[in-house]
Amino acid sequence: MLKVSNLTKTYAGNEKSAIENVSFDVRDGEIFGFIGPNGAGKSTTIKCITGILNFESGSIEIDGNDIRANAIAAKRLVGYVSDNHIIYDKLTGIEFVNFMCDMFGVDPTSRKERLDKYLNCFELTKAIGDPIKSYSHGMKQKLNIIGALIHNPKIWILDEPLLGLDPKSSYNLKQLMREHAQAGNSVFFSSHMLEIVEKVCDRVGIIDHGKMITCCSVADLQNSEIKTSLEDLFLSITSKNVENQVEKNEDNNFDLITDKNSDKFDLGNDTDRKGE
Repeated sequence: MLKVSNLTKTYAGNEKSAIENVSFDVRDGEIFGFIGPNGAGKSTTIKCITGILNFESGSIEIDGNDIRANAIAAKRLVGYVSDNHIIYDKLTGIEFVNFMCDMFGVDPTSRKERLDKYLNCFELTKAIGDPIKSYSHGMKQKLNIIGALIHNPKIWILDEPLLGLDPKSSYNLKQLMREHAQAGNSVFFSSHMLEIVEKVCDRVGIIDHGKMITCCSVADLQNSEIKTSLEDLFLSITSKNVENQVEKNEDNNFDLITDKNSDKFDLGNDTDRKGE
């Protein structure tokens, strides 16, 4: 469903890439968890996948559609819930949903059926006609989710979708995620809630310092040989990665000091360090 290959993105003015050679796939019929520390490159990766950000190298395919070569077709297959629900406050809830339906060409019958389903699921029926500016944080998150899912996209890209939701709505969303995957579709789920990721996901990918560290099956974590939790695995991997980065930085700082005090300043080595 989703294939990311050697994805690299560097922001203007920065020498170091935000993400570098990131590769993974999200298969049909699965929920894929995408986790990493703050600043690891999760949001950058997601914004590249959804076409919000351009990137220097690599490729992204959504159900065979290249995000660059066939952007419209690729984006029509995606339902994206961002981690900061930016929606049109001057509209009412129903106006916003109808706008999203019009954008994706949802027919009137499907529109009504799906809207009734999601309004009941997230208990938003009474407020759907009210101005969005009157909504609470949690209500805006619910509306954001409805707007992303209303066109029944093949892949859901969910970035911290549970933030602000009450327990019942959180439970219902997790049920919807599983139903969507069981229907042969895919869910890409990014969250810091590792216990939930472990419970709902089939596979997980861990990113740190802009690089993909590992992808593994959640089922493998409970086998007789590994016997570890996702949280333990995450902390172990990211802690080692931090230690390696510190050692690397200390080595580079030592080399730089040595070079500055040497009569033979090696520009070649300095160039190598900048490329690391």
